Amino acid sequence: MSDVFFSDADFDAYRNLIYNESGIHFTATNRSILESRLKEQLRNKSIPDVKTYFDAISKDKEELKGFLDSITTNLTRFFRNQAHFDALENHVIPELIKSKTGNNTIRIWSAGCSTGEEPYTIAMLLSEILPPPWKFEIIASDISLKCLMTGKEGFYANNRIDGIPEAYLKKYFDKIEGGYKIHSDIMSKIRFDYHNLKNDSGQRNLDVVFCRNVIIYFDEAAQTAVINRFWEAMANKSFLFIGHSESLFGMDTKFEFLKTQWATLYRKSI
Repeated sequence: MSDVFFSDADFDAYRNLIYNESGIHFTATNRSILESRLKEQLRNKSIPDVKTYFDAISKDKEELKGFLDSITTNLTRFFRNQAHFDALENHVIPELIKSKTGNNTIRIWSAGCSTGEEPYTIAMLLSEILPPPWKFEIIASDISLKCLMTGKEGFYANNRIDGIPEAYLKKYFDKIEGGYKIHSDIMSKIRFDYHNLKNDSGQRNLDVVFCRNVIIYFDEAAQTAVINRFWEAMANKSFLFIGHSESLFGMDTKFEFLKTQWATLYRKSI
């Protein structure tokens, strides 16, 4: 794509806007990704050039949401990185059951939930392992409205169900034309909501936060800000899961590194 379409000045303007609004950091090495997403947006909206589109997203918050949606990467699947769910089942949940006082509800946030596979995986697992009278509730958020709509619908095509154990598929899904629909009792445990991680979610006293393969798109300052907002949102004894290729090492944060026999994660313990 030529500089006539997207000059260096245009690139700087767009990446600064994206960073200021979302914390997502585009560098020269992934400029081509931004260019291709922009070209697609201009074609879909019949907008003649990047400057006209920039004016539109600068003035209209809904247009801006749609643009941020278009540049995000939404790679996910059920039971992605099984070791995390093993650690949730065998370490985190038993620890929470021992330490929580005053209520028997475990509150979980799936931040950057994409199309819903992660929160539904958590919901199915907890439905299997939580003893009565324990309950759970899950908040699932993303910056992509399109992904949230898929999650709310709870329908997954045949090629999207890889990784789901056969027993779970039979117990928690109905086979319908073209794919599988998750049961309403599981869907009722999850609240899907739009959220930009650059902002405070308003959540407090969360027991577990999953934010996997999200902060990798942020620079160091934005990563630290997001992680510290998680700290504020979490209960005094709680657990944070991030992607296996992500780390809080060297970051100015209060979380403790926790190595279990299943996976590594982080703990808030005060």
